[in-house]
Amino acid sequence: MNYKTLQLAFEAGVATITLNRPEKRNAISFELIDDLVRALGEVAKSDVIVLILTGAGKAFCSGMDLENLKALLDRTPEQNLEDSRTMVRLFRSLYEFPKVTIAAVNGPAIAGGTGLALLCDFTLAVPEAKFGYTEVRIGFVPAIVSTFLLRQVGEKHARDLLLTGRIFDAEEASRLGLVREVVSSETLMIRARELAALLMQNSPTSLHATKKLLNDHARAELDQQIEAALRENAGVRTTADFREGISSFLEKRKPVWTGK
Repeated sequence: MNYKTLQLAFEAGVATITLNRPEKRNAISFELIDDLVRALGEVAKSDVIVLILTGAGKAFCSGMDLENLKALLDRTPEQNLEDSRTMVRLFRSLYEFPKVTIAAVNGPAIAGGTGLALLCDFTLAVPEAKFGYTEVRIGFVPAIVSTFLLRQVGEKHARDLLLTGRIFDAEEASRLGLVREVVSSETLMIRARELAALLMQNSPTSLHATKKLLNDHARAELDQQIEAALRENAGVRTTADFREGISSFLEKRKPVWTGK
């Protein structure tokens, strides 16, 4: 397959997807979402055992592309709902991926980028990496990612991260159990491949069966929670605060909230 926003490579049982919009800090565009879903599908059908996800340049993924963010202001309710379903499809494709996944976080991973980085089975990050569920700061609701975060860190930590929208570093992410290991930028991909090699010493059949078991345990609860999250995610886009949040962000000014 041809991809415009990422690179996909296969080598010795390992597939590597590199988000490849370094000039945009690998921001999430509609095109990148489509490319990533297709690439995940290609890897899922292959005979590789481990998938590594990383970013080109100095950022892993800086969140939503500014042009796409601006375009959200003109979306219809039906389009908003479809956009939400598309993000769910992407996040669940990664969270429930049949192969073992490793995120090699080479720099900031913000908003949707945090989702991508922390939904992998293993997350390695450089000390300079930053994370943040920043949706509330620009009038969004972190509805979809909250479903996964609650399972990963528990309610108290999830409330802190989601309600403040604050940026946190790789060390804190490690303390919360979201990052497995903090490694230098020079050794990030080396360490990711070492981890992949360790995993590939195990039975591929057992790895696949174990991932299926874990996914099956979570599926019924996720189905119910995500359906509610879809409605919240699409619904907030009809509010005045949503429009103000995006407008102020694009105009680089402080938002004036109305609570409507």
